[in-house]
Amino acid sequence: MAFAHYLPEIGSDKYGKDHVDLFNPKTYEFLNQLFKEYLEGENPIFVNPLVHIGTDEYNNEDPEVVEKFRYFTDYYIKYIESFGKKAALWGALTHAKGKTPVKVEDVLMFCWYNGYAEPRDMIALGYDVVSIPDGLVYIVPQAGYYYDYLNIKKLYESWTPATIGKEVFEENHPQIKGGMFAVWNDHCGNGISQQDVYHRVFPAMQTLSVKMWNGKNTTLPFADFDKKRLLLSEAPAVNVLGRPEKNEKGVVFEIKNPEKGKELGQKLTDIGYDYRVTFYINAKSNPKGTALFTSDYATFYLSDPKSGKVGFSRDGYDYQFNYFLPTNKKLKIIVKGTNKSTSLYVNDELIETLEIVPHKDDAHLDKPRKWVQTLVFPLKKLEHFNGKITDLKVEYLKD
Repeated sequence: MAFAHYLPEIGSDKYGKDHVDLFNPKTYEFLNQLFKEYLEGENPIFVNPLVHIGTDEYNNEDPEVVEKFRYFTDYYIKYIESFGKKAALWGALTHAKGKTPVKVEDVLMFCWYNGYAEPRDMIALGYDVVSIPDGLVYIVPQAGYYYDYLNIKKLYESWTPATIGKEVFEENHPQIKGGMFAVWNDHCGNGISQQDVYHRVFPAMQTLSVKMWNGKNTTLPFADFDKKRLLLSEAPAVNVLGRPEKNEKGVVFEIKNPEKGKELGQKLTDIGYDYRVTFYINAKSNPKGTALFTSDYATFYLSDPKSGKVGFSRDGYDYQFNYFLPTNKKLKIIVKGTNKSTSLYVNDELIETLEIVPHKDDAHLDKPRKWVQTLVFPLKKLEHFNGKITDLKVEYLKD
């Protein structure tokens, strides 16, 4: 669809612009040049020896179209190979069953749905495969189909790459090269943040890493694994999830009199789910758009740019609580955040909880998108504003 959006004439008039027109020579001209640009030269974009060509979910009602799809697939396998690469592709040859030959040798097929590519048949043809069964390892954040978070207990205790859909192969089958999970952000504009996606990815990555390495031979009970995995950092100097060093529940830090316009000077520049941030504020008059706390990911506003209410922004999304901060009055503010909601309290009274709700722009639809209103709280810097903050306390409550 992105290609047809850029060059509408290569989109299919019959099947929709999410299908490229397989019969249009300009489709091949465009894709040839695209792959060439990415694969050629002294500093190519794609440096991996394996290049994925896609080729999936094309309409199969017309036998002529099926044969053309098979031709297209074979063409781009060989085109990729002309650059010294090996081709990977989505399994689609059961769905696109036909006579046009599609190269098998040195091609890696991702088997995601057996109705599109029966893995036993594909292995019999000679394909090496990757196990990525959609019903077990697909994440689509807050979509209402597939998983929002993978069932890592089930995967840890009962799955290996030898299970592809309903087909179960021998462990360590030589043509099953491993397994993967996938995150598909199908619902654009639903408020999911990059940190929300990461919150879903990290436990999946930890669990599947064990399963790819050990297969059935896991040594720890799941309950022990689930505790120990939380002690692992994401990577050196990486903390997208905003977890305290030891991942321990309790007070992370306190600052009696944080300085305006200065960084807070803490190792943790954002606090992740679940958290509670408490501070006292006495604000004077401030214009719309006055920020309190900021980080590289988010801004928490005393007076948000649109309404002048307390709110926050992150990932291009803006959120407001139904509350104007009064002036010349000392108030206790608490913000609580989980992976499902963000709550504002004033003087220990709940003002509002911003939860996951139907998207207002989809009110006319039977199945509206969800609207996600989460915040990993920014703690890198206290910005300049007219007023004073004291007794900042940051607590990690764990999820």
